[in-house]
Amino acid sequence: MEIHIGSRVAEVEMINKDGNKIQVTIDGKPYDVDVVMAENGVCSILHEGRSYNAELFRFENGKNYKVNMPLSSYAVNIIDSQAKYLRLRKKQEDLQDDKIISPMPGKVVRIPIKVGDFVPAGETVVVLEAMKMQSNYKVNADCYIKEILVKEGDAVNNDQVLIRLDLNVEKEENDGK
Repeated sequence: MEIHIGSRVAEVEMINKDGNKIQVTIDGKPYDVDVVMAENGVCSILHEGRSYNAELFRFENGKNYKVNMPLSSYAVNIIDSQAKYLRLRKKQEDLQDDKIISPMPGKVVRIPIKVGDFVPAGETVVVLEAMKMQSNYKVNADCYIKEILVKEGDAVNNDQVLIRLDLNVEKEENDGK
């Protein structure tokens, strides 16, 4: 998962948990810590013989925290895989240019268009499955399908170009189609 601590972004992965003992990686670097949660959101963290105390205040849906330590305070936001996926997808929709790009690894479930088709804004051009969720990818401007680089059943990678679009569509061309 992705964690935002102030302006810093860290990729955190839980490797193992056995009681209070937790193994994590932060930006790929492994850490073994002993975490004890006390009352009222206070926790004690032991790492390499050093003790750290923090007070956690949870907000909203449990993914936003204020963390107070003896000499500092931090805003911490946890971005889980689903939230990250949705944010990447929204970013993709906002930034669409002449191609449809997969925001994460997945599988092509359906391609309801073919090369040369005129597709009006808002129309679905590919359906992907990722993290057990199916998502429809739509064009946000009138266009023609220039090239389809995948087929139904294909596994796709993060940032892989799936479909190329021709966005040079005049209004008059659309009226007759």
